[in-house]
Amino acid sequence: MTSQPQAAADPATISVALCTRNGAAYLPAQVRSICVQDRLPIEIVLSDDGSRDDSVEVVRATMAECGVAGRVGLTVLRNEPALGVTRNFQQAVTACRGALIALCDQDDVWRADRLSTMAAMFDRRPALLLLHTDARLVDGDLKPLGQTLFQGLEVRADELAGIHAGRAFGVLMHRNLVTGATTVFRRRLLDVALPFPQEWVHDEWLAALAAATGEMDVLEDCLIDYRQHAGNQIGVRRLGLKAKVAKAFAPRGDKHAQRLVRAQVLLDRLQSLGALVPAQVLAAAREKVAHQRFRARLTAHRLLRPLPIAMEALRGRYARFDRGWQAIVQDLLER
Repeated sequence: MTSQPQAAADPATISVALCTRNGAAYLPAQVRSICVQDRLPIEIVLSDDGSRDDSVEVVRATMAECGVAGRVGLTVLRNEPALGVTRNFQQAVTACRGALIALCDQDDVWRADRLSTMAAMFDRRPALLLLHTDARLVDGDLKPLGQTLFQGLEVRADELAGIHAGRAFGVLMHRNLVTGATTVFRRRLLDVALPFPQEWVHDEWLAALAAATGEMDVLEDCLIDYRQHAGNQIGVRRLGLKAKVAKAFAPRGDKHAQRLVRAQVLLDRLQSLGALVPAQVLAAAREKVAHQRFRARLTAHRLLRPLPIAMEALRGRYARFDRGWQAIVQDLLER
């Protein structure tokens, strides 16, 4: 008996979660770039966070000019008072209906094949939960700044290789590399990610939960132009040597205590998910908490720090959960 070839699964539907706040100056370019995608989304879910300009009207008008009525729906949510970035994105993604959700800032511009390129990977890989990319950094007028997002973040080849090899959770326990403006994820990720905790930024949280419970990957292509301007709520800033030295001698403050709270919040969520989280992921999350607790409780007397820091370094936690020798120097020198 000759077997019949299986029909390919239907391509996943895509929603765009667009969050705005006083973004009228930049929105026409962003919305146009969505409307000319070679794989159109089924909808744009616009969550406006208390804008005092005509951001919502600009989105409506731009979509009308692009002639996508009947092909791309529009849902408008208005917040008064403003919710803040993370809660605004939570509201937007919760309202999305597509199988895939593309996070969207108000001031960027997408390459015309952004959605088709990313969605094709999800179509081929049913277990893939989240995918992010590099981006070209541009100024407020979309003029290239001469580097990419990954270059600005000083992303290393071994970090990218780790994500490609299925070790994304370990990479993210070292540091976050995922920028929301470049990210697409499966809607079912929200089953474990909601609600977003106040201690985390939405993109970091989604990435951590995706890496902990399924597959996460990265494309090293620049699929968006990522604006850097004075109005950025979250942007990219590469520290020079002088800034790094100043940071090493800066007061400790409560930043390590805050990082401990974040690590504990993640561990608590992962433990609540039971069998969805592999044992090795839980073990790494527990070690991350232990390392952050060590840094948060480090003595204020710098002369008493070298021995415990050396012991923590020998455990390998500075290398696994921080920036290695840079974090060691910081802990030795911080006031």
